[in-house]
Amino acid sequence: MVILILIRIFVVSTILTKVIRFIWALIVARFDRKKAVGFFHPYTNDGGGGERVLWCAVKAIQEERPDLDCVIYTGDHDASPDSLILRAVDRFGVKLLSPPKVVHLQERKWIEETTYPRFTMIGQSFGSIYLSYEALTKFVPLYYLDTSGYAFTYPLARLFGCKVICYTHYPTISLDMLSRVHSRSSMYNNDAIVAKSVLLSQLKVVYYKFFSWMYGFVGSCANLAMVNSSWTQSHIEKLWRIPNRTKRVYPPCDTTGLQELPLERETTPPKIISVAQFRPEKAHAVQLQAFALCIKKLNVETRRPKLQVVGSCRNDADETRLQNLKDLAIELMIEEDVEFHKNVSYRELVRLLGGATAGIHSMIDEHFGISVVEYMAAGAIPIAHNSAGPKMDIVLPEEGKQTGFLAETVEEYADAILEILRMSESEKHDMAAAARRRAGSFSEQRFYHDFKAAVRPILNQ
Repeated sequence: MVILILIRIFVVSTILTKVIRFIWALIVARFDRKKAVGFFHPYTNDGGGGERVLWCAVKAIQEERPDLDCVIYTGDHDASPDSLILRAVDRFGVKLLSPPKVVHLQERKWIEETTYPRFTMIGQSFGSIYLSYEALTKFVPLYYLDTSGYAFTYPLARLFGCKVICYTHYPTISLDMLSRVHSRSSMYNNDAIVAKSVLLSQLKVVYYKFFSWMYGFVGSCANLAMVNSSWTQSHIEKLWRIPNRTKRVYPPCDTTGLQELPLERETTPPKIISVAQFRPEKAHAVQLQAFALCIKKLNVETRRPKLQVVGSCRNDADETRLQNLKDLAIELMIEEDVEFHKNVSYRELVRLLGGATAGIHSMIDEHFGISVVEYMAAGAIPIAHNSAGPKMDIVLPEEGKQTGFLAETVEEYADAILEILRMSESEKHDMAAAARRRAGSFSEQRFYHDFKAAVRPILNQ
């Protein structure tokens, strides 16, 4: 009995000690906030549109408020102020005004999907709270700016006295995800075993509804929520319910530099380019299958195209996906017609885009689609999935002229490729020119203007 009492006293005292330390850390932190903007971006080498937003956001803050330091919270241990400023230029052509400061995070493993084989979404969300706690105990800024979509960190940042600003590329959970589980549709975010089971599907619906409620609560803690598209804005406003604090800011696309590429280009062989990170939701396998079907449908008059798959790998899982795609190309007997380009520099990316006749993108519910805009700006006719960002914001008529193609099935993608290959040079030129004009709506200059206009009221309070 005495031992049980002692154990209880020990447990209670341990918990109280941790609570007191946490409260004391908050008190100290609120009085020790630095005149800075802290960018929560654990992966500064992902090479995708999210990283471009990071560097353009840093530059925008430096231009708008040069008196504020810009600090990057990252789990990349080789990241340094000098290496990051060079990466921004080399990979994205973004010239920062000064090198950002760096706070290295040691516990990034808690947000990696491999840490949570099951309940990945909620595991990563709670893991982000722990990672954010590490970040904020190391450096407390006046403004906490999340550019990676970790909404569960916002209440904690508010407790530390920070104004919370976020740039949301896509909601962690969406109404579309709920509907897919309801309909028992199997996708990368809905395991086939769950999709086939009525009971497991019902349990997952309950789980998703509970998570969406939590996501709505933590998201509502943002002082300013910037979103990247009409589709994302619609979902965030329904989930977070802060429409007055939600602003649509289209992501920065390199339309100016890419628009300098000539519309006339070498078409022997015609090149179809794909630019996307090697992540499961990007559905690269659909592209390979569609390309293989297109090859089978070619007639003797149509020139045989080449597919150039360009992407970045964040980790070993991405490397495995890339190898699986190479194996799939062999299985489909198109390995001689497909090139894989991994982690290319910005200069090399521009060179590849400048030689492409068309660009293909196959993610379902792509929140925006920066690479689709890059295709259009570069003069490559886009073929994108008929949903979300590409459908609602990007591949729309320009001055009454078609700017690209939308597809859903492997057959539709294959037919779109064939249609482009069979077009005359003048027809391709006219469509590419219309697409380029449309892409001008999503320039870096527009991003800087809209981003500064959105954050100015917060920064000037």
